[in-house]
Amino acid sequence: MKLSLLLLRTLLTLTIAGTIAFNAAAQTPPVVLVLGDSLSAGYGLPQGKGWVDLLRGKIEAERYGFKVVNASVSGETTLGGRNRLPALLKTHKPAVVVVELGANDALRGTDLATTRANLKTIVSAAQAAKASVLIVGMRIPPNYGPDYTTRFHALFDEVARETHSALVPFMLEAFAERRELFQEDGLHPVAAAQPLILDTLFPKLKPLLDRARPRTGSLSAVPAA
Repeated sequence: MKLSLLLLRTLLTLTIAGTIAFNAAAQTPPVVLVLGDSLSAGYGLPQGKGWVDLLRGKIEAERYGFKVVNASVSGETTLGGRNRLPALLKTHKPAVVVVELGANDALRGTDLATTRANLKTIVSAAQAAKASVLIVGMRIPPNYGPDYTTRFHALFDEVARETHSALVPFMLEAFAERRELFQEDGLHPVAAAQPLILDTLFPKLKPLLDRARPRTGSLSAVPAA
């Protein structure tokens, strides 16, 4: 009798512990990981005014139930992103990864085959970790030569097609010709341009969110990263 009672108590304890663990896991919001450079890190902007901050606010306001983690670093290259990604995937286990890298490769004159290979490795690693991927394309000034600039822009589409990823062809499409929407360096958009960036990206991001969106309960109130 004593043995049976002890066994019953043990089973009850394990059941309660398992239920608590399950409920905690169920309340963990899926993650949108943004892997980018200064354009996503909010370079030169007031705190909280970058497009990733606006995305976080939109997701919270519309009760999508995701946590947004901004892993962008000013000056980041595709190689840097490739090297940092494994640890980020392990830590955050994202459901969606937004890859906004490549501009700094071009500004340094990096061989396009290298940039392309790094970008493809980033996307493939994210997909292997069960994340959907949005690739954010860029353009560079024509002074780099027509051949280089054309092939640079094309590589984003090539990688997206080869990896079956979503693509935004050009991050700054909505205002690239409006000088007043850039900071003095002519490269980084001002705060007023950030909603335009989000408006450009979100239509391609929304289907990925919808597929990964939590189906039960409300996870709208999630902490900022």
